[in-house]
Amino acid sequence: MLKYVGYFGVGVFIGILAALFGLGGGFLIVPTLNLLGVEIHHAVGTSSAAVVFTSLSSAIAYHRQRRIHYKAGLLLASTAVIGAYIGAWMTSYISASQLKVIFGVVLFLVAIRLYRKKSKEPHEVDLSQIKLDYKIVPIGGFIAGIASGLLGIGGGAINVPFLTYMGLPIHYAVATSSFAIVFTATSGAFKHYMLGNVEVEWLILLVPGLIVGAQLGAKIAKRTKASNLTKAFAVVMAFLALRMILKGLGYPVP
Repeated sequence: MLKYVGYFGVGVFIGILAALFGLGGGFLIVPTLNLLGVEIHHAVGTSSAAVVFTSLSSAIAYHRQRRIHYKAGLLLASTAVIGAYIGAWMTSYISASQLKVIFGVVLFLVAIRLYRKKSKEPHEVDLSQIKLDYKIVPIGGFIAGIASGLLGIGGGAINVPFLTYMGLPIHYAVATSSFAIVFTATSGAFKHYMLGNVEVEWLILLVPGLIVGAQLGAKIAKRTKASNLTKAFAVVMAFLALRMILKGLGYPVP
């Protein structure tokens, strides 16, 4: 019984961080499952399936807060799904370790820029009044998809800074990223399930906590100042970038 409570707690913790930063949660689920004894390919597959529930729970919470820019989210998802398959295919031809180092350095620089950026408090923003260049949005989704398939990272690490750069306030960028990840995660989860990489037993243990945590994370995000949320996201992204660089250099980072 204590074991199941522990898994629920782990799920809640990951769900909170996933919703708070619009990252999906895979960056924590994979190493957690791996440390618990799940073979790495199965950890990745099970994580992909778990992220479907995390991002869906987050998206529902953000929908209630009316913070999802649906047009931007659908445009991101439409090309991210294609990019994810291309990224997975590219792993057979390109050295992923070298790309992890390069991509990690770029992410780290973006994190520094985000940390220094001054964010305006959103108050109540009318999404119909926010002007985005919809011709460019799919490009960001495509890049996020390739990174997801090639490097095994969640698209939120690219979606959120990309959307804020396009002019979407940080709270709305996080919410829209969570919505877009529902589609990319579903695509990846289906592929991994067909490959037999999804451990259903582990999925059942983690999902309840992930769903609850995602709801809590969305509530915390709503009450967090834009400047604090931006800085916190930048710190998390810098951590992910450093982890990616170390893994690319061959260090045994979980």
